[in-house]
Amino acid sequence: MSKQLLHLVMGGRVKDPSALEFVDPHSVHVVGVFPSYDEAVEAWRGNAQRTVDDAEMKYVIVHLHRLLEPDLPGA
Repeated sequence: MSKQLLHLVMGGRVKDPSALEFVDPHSVHVVGVFPSYDEAVEAWRGNAQRTVDDAEMKYVIVHLHRLLEPDLPGA
């Protein structure tokens, strides 16, 4: 069995589309936590495509496993 690699998908309105500073961190939309990168990408894509016409909306994938266990190989 492979190691579980958690990924967080979240998004919201950013101050600058080329950066990741959210206008209101309290209103960030947490889509969810996913057990694989592929599932996270699917969730990210669905939300990002829904807001494609709004340049100030940005969704991202956060590699939680890299934050929780940064010393693991491949993290």
